[in-house]
Amino acid sequence: MKITVASVAGRSRSERFDGLATEYLDRLQPYAKTDFLGFKTSEALFEWAIKLKSRTSPVLVLLDERGKQLSSQALAEWLGSQRDEGQQRIIFAIGPADGWSSAERAHAALLLSLGLMTLPHELARVVVSEQLYRAFTILAGHPYHRSG
Repeated sequence: MKITVASVAGRSRSERFDGLATEYLDRLQPYAKTDFLGFKTSEALFEWAIKLKSRTSPVLVLLDERGKQLSSQALAEWLGSQRDEGQQRIIFAIGPADGWSSAERAHAALLLSLGLMTLPHELARVVVSEQLYRAFTILAGHPYHRSG
């Protein structure tokens, strides 16, 4: 399985957060191949996703304030089911500053909310990367995640 964390932002990434996000994506490597891609527009992101050819179509997860709020355990279960069904690629996309349009949200397999607060793109990327790592360690039975 390959996990892509994508971001739609008009400006370039912040070096302050790159190290943290990269650390978690690197930690994910034993569980899934990962990468980060930045797009200047949502149209560019969707055009790229449509062109991906593989055995299965990529699963598109849009981060959206109207999305589901999942616990780390629930995210792990969702990812595990995707993996077990043979899904080859999942794209977690952080949207443009004004959010996703209704038409764009309609293309998502899952609308996912990180919470009620608005986060800058760079921080959302760190949170998503950490939660993906946490989810895969839950699936692997690794002690990184300790549930009460």
